[in-house]
Amino acid sequence: MIDSHCHLDPQYFKGDRAEVLARARAAGVEAFVCVGVGGGLTAPRDAIALAAAEPDVFATVGVHPHDVGAMQERDWSELERLTRAPRVVGVGETGLDYYYDHSPRDLQRTAYLRFAGMARAARLALVSHVRDAHADAAAILREANAGDGVIHCFSGGVDEARAYLALGQYLSFSGIVTFKNADNVREAAAFAPLDRILIETDAPYLAPVPHRGRKNEPAYIAETLAALAALRGLPAAEVDAATTANARRLFGLPWPSGSADTRTAS
Repeated sequence: MIDSHCHLDPQYFKGDRAEVLARARAAGVEAFVCVGVGGGLTAPRDAIALAAAEPDVFATVGVHPHDVGAMQERDWSELERLTRAPRVVGVGETGLDYYYDHSPRDLQRTAYLRFAGMARAARLALVSHVRDAHADAAAILREANAGDGVIHCFSGGVDEARAYLALGQYLSFSGIVTFKNADNVREAAAFAPLDRILIETDAPYLAPVPHRGRKNEPAYIAETLAALAALRGLPAAEVDAATTANARRLFGLPWPSGSADTRTAS
């Protein structure tokens, strides 16, 4: 399994990060995409440092839509520089959050468009956070002519999934697929082609059933994989192989010796 979106910052896993990674590896997680957002540019730098120290960790760099209202021009210049750091595989998470509206919506839209351009210029995957803003997000992806990317922690239904898939985006499913009130997400998870889906924890958030209420960690991705496989009526091993290949393809992660980049048909 590959945890395609987790936050492993010291602010979340202070003093226990080595144990968290060890538990995930023991559970079958073979790579982690550590999302570098938060604390201004502290989290991007932390993600890059962790990826440099751990051979199975890769980093993204960005600013969450909650925080773009505080960005200065120098932050954009620094982030552009960080996209060129070793083992950086994505830009984000970025996007639109109209649920909390911590940053003005016009600034969120402007920043999202600019981050999409940054990802395209750097030839990196765009990692999008979208909450209560699917129509605007799809419009920006279309305007930006965005390249490969993923709608992380997908929270829409079949109609939203269809729109993002038409724009070339992957959909990443989290522990939400195990929540009782997430029928629309489960419908989308069953609908999406097998070669366009990823799995993630979004650790330390959104722990899946039966771990709800605890701090999430990458080892728990096995629960999300099992739920996704059950929804699709497929063996977990088949969904594991597909989502792992999809993550490697999207983020340009190295392939194990002797394996090939082969697209899995739904």
